[in-house]
Amino acid sequence: MDHTPTDAADGAAPARGVRVLTAETFSFADAVGGWRGLVESTAPGLVFVVVFIASGQQLTPPLVASVAVALVAVVARLVQRTPLTQALGGVLGVGIGVIWAWRSGEAGDYYVWGLLTNVAYLAGLLVSLLVRWPAAGLVVEGGRSLAGAAAAPTDGSDGSERTRDEAVRASADVAPAHAETERASSIETGSTDGTSTIGTTDVPAWKAWRSDAALVRRYVLVTWLWVAMFGLRLAVQGPLYLADMVGWLGTARLVMGVPLFALTLWASWVIVRRPSSAEGVSATA
Repeated sequence: MDHTPTDAADGAAPARGVRVLTAETFSFADAVGGWRGLVESTAPGLVFVVVFIASGQQLTPPLVASVAVALVAVVARLVQRTPLTQALGGVLGVGIGVIWAWRSGEAGDYYVWGLLTNVAYLAGLLVSLLVRWPAAGLVVEGGRSLAGAAAAPTDGSDGSERTRDEAVRASADVAPAHAETERASSIETGSTDGTSTIGTTDVPAWKAWRSDAALVRRYVLVTWLWVAMFGLRLAVQGPLYLADMVGWLGTARLVMGVPLFALTLWASWVIVRRPSSAEGVSATA
């Protein structure tokens, strides 16, 4: 996709990456940054594996080829004046892998940075579970809180901020589905200003979810789901790296990269998503 598509209902750009966990609907294309994002994420690694095998397992050709592909993606975005974030992230990851492999003289070290990144994520998730602040809850509720704050309009006549309920009523005619979502958010947090009152203390919405035991259990489950994903990657790719099976390691990285990420993201969304207004009406009918 050359341009970021917009949502027909409210003109907002669709959620991408982990932000889809806060969306009402799930799109695999949006989850991986669109089809263009998918190509930018997988092409350098795919080219590295193909050129490595085709060149008789030489080191220089696959390194040069993977960097070239990553740079082409950045140049294409510059020419078309589209956001550079994902393409630049790809160049950074490829660049680190190339430098590591070039300095060591081992093709397998092209993948060391990716392995270390998985270790870091796995460790962070386990720590969040250990301290009873599941990372999934922080990501989802934090994202919802930020989205709610960004969506709250202001009164252009005097610059004063409207309350969330006023904003919902004002937008009801043009975006009923969005209005229902805002009302549900206000009811769920127990407030119209992004805070939830527990006892005598105002608790920000991004951490008010911890008072809901059932919701916490869902976030714990989702966090364990991501632990399993990162653990599986390391369990498969670690031995391949140690055995210097570069071709198989590269193939495993491709299969367990974007496809596994998107599948885990979808399963997480199913667990944590909020019912839509239509589902709510159906359930109460």
